Amino acid sequence: MSSIRLTTAQAVIKFLKAQHTERDGHTQPLFAGCFGIFGHGNIAGIAQALQQNRDFRYYLCRNEQAMVHTAAAYARMKNRLQTLVCTSSIGPGATNMITGAAAATINRLPVLLLPGDIFARRNVAPVLQQLESEHSQDVSVNDCFKPVSRYWDRINRPDQILTALPEAMRVLTSPAETGAVTLALPQDVQAEAFDYPAHFFRERVWHVPRPRPDVGALRRAAEVIRRSKQPLIIAGGGVIYAEATEALRRFVDATGIPVAETMAGKGSLRYDHPLNLGAIGVTGTFAANRIARDADVVIGIGTRYSDFTTASKTAFQHPNVTFVNVNIAEFDAHKHAAIAVTGDARAALEELLPALAGWRAPADYEARARQLHDEWDREVQRIYDIRHSPLPSQGEIIGAVNALSDPDGVIVNAAGSMPGDLHKLWRAHHPKHYHLEYGYSTMGYEIAGGLGVKMAAPEREVTVLVGDGSYLMMAQEIVTSVQEGYKLIIVLVDNQGFKSIGGLSRSLGQGGFGTRYVYPVNGYLPGDELKDDVEELPVDLAENARSLGAAVFKAHTYDEFVQAYQAAKHTEVTTVVYVQVDRYESVPSYESWWDVPVAEVSEMPAVREARREWERKRAEERLF
Repeated sequence: MSSIRLTTAQAVIKFLKAQHTERDGHTQPLFAGCFGIFGHGNIAGIAQALQQNRDFRYYLCRNEQAMVHTAAAYARMKNRLQTLVCTSSIGPGATNMITGAAAATINRLPVLLLPGDIFARRNVAPVLQQLESEHSQDVSVNDCFKPVSRYWDRINRPDQILTALPEAMRVLTSPAETGAVTLALPQDVQAEAFDYPAHFFRERVWHVPRPRPDVGALRRAAEVIRRSKQPLIIAGGGVIYAEATEALRRFVDATGIPVAETMAGKGSLRYDHPLNLGAIGVTGTFAANRIARDADVVIGIGTRYSDFTTASKTAFQHPNVTFVNVNIAEFDAHKHAAIAVTGDARAALEELLPALAGWRAPADYEARARQLHDEWDREVQRIYDIRHSPLPSQGEIIGAVNALSDPDGVIVNAAGSMPGDLHKLWRAHHPKHYHLEYGYSTMGYEIAGGLGVKMAAPEREVTVLVGDGSYLMMAQEIVTSVQEGYKLIIVLVDNQGFKSIGGLSRSLGQGGFGTRYVYPVNGYLPGDELKDDVEELPVDLAENARSLGAAVFKAHTYDEFVQAYQAAKHTEVTTVVYVQVDRYESVPSYESWWDVPVAEVSEMPAVREARREWERKRAEERLF
């Protein structure tokens, strides 16, 4: 048997180059390259291997957490069929990736992480940045990746990659088990050579299946749906990842069942489909939430039922509500004591539809859903057209971007008040029009994620909506976008702090304490009890963006914003449009609730009142 003598790091890169995915007859490389920041722990190993493999593109980024977000966003745009590798040094370089790993795993997105690690031979320990344990010598900071990785391994011998790498690929290409995969690489092992069998590096295609659901489960699901009078579909991210949006549209057209969308599922059905009720749950529309409240059968397709989707288990109030869950993951399919239809979303819809031949939702129920769709569309337009002054409202800015941006483009966001407003208000024209990281709602994801989206779809216009709070968390990948020539339009919305948590704080009777970017008053950080009598911080975020290499336009009014955004569309480099909005002008909540426990005892009357309201709503939570 022939062999090739390579270092462990060289063998890893050579193996990764040979991996491909296939679904529905389309084959493509699994990895589009490697992001990394080099330091001790990977400079002489993975870095050297990348240097001599010029056909496996290396990208220099600015922040280890950001590069994982970029890789995850790339994978999401590619429907989890392609991704990127991320490598870091040991110590803080590695642990910086943990937040990104958590976001990828929670959102079920494949990323491969190769953090450097301490010496496997131990004799030079403790090395720089090594966490010492008096109880074990087999612990490093990379053990922190275990709970946020779908697969984790430490490579202590060069030959261990012969079994570890195929297992890592299995998880990365699994539609049910995917997420972050971490292979911790001790720095001495990376540089150690081994005679690897040549066949280990042959091209391999990982066939991504479309598992067919059980026939009995389909029959039981069809029976329940046929008996329903007020059925509702909840479309989750699984619809989009399975490329099942057309199958969903055909199913809805044939059955008359209305659709509500989760954060990850928004875009599963075009916004103007007459049976699309829009967002559901805490950040939902009155159309979706009213139908959900009375639904007797809830058909969840590709959703994991987060508390925002279920409004903390208060959304579904029909006394005999039954759930039918279509999901590639058995774990999610069985939630809410559902009839579990475990399988690919597209395959399941295609097989469930014939089982419902001749049946349609009651005509009066369908008419009510269509009427609610129309009423909600008018409410969206009302918010778009408010023309609040002197500062514009956030809803107006979203409306302007929705109207002015390319309908084939992508909007990117993650945290703060904008995800809720976008979930309600954004008119999605196609399945990739709306890209929200809300499984982990990671502040700082937006610009890094926008870069990943643009790398995956360079032909699309990519607009990043980011608040000042998230911008200050992680803006440095502007530099990477400039370096690589990937133009982003970044709409930087300044509301002087944390608008979302400020609103939540006020609803809890706490007056926005600790959520504003202002100077302390008499040694006390003011909340919203001092709306005007405060001194703002002398921070110029627009100039900060300019210093990172972006073109910048500043707007003070709605009309100026429209002009600035139009100008940004015609630049050649990443461009930031800065606008300040009214912190207190918010998009309403629409007949929904989120369980945030309020202090049971307090000296503050407003908190005591909020506690009474919480207890009233808490009583509506259900256990299915």
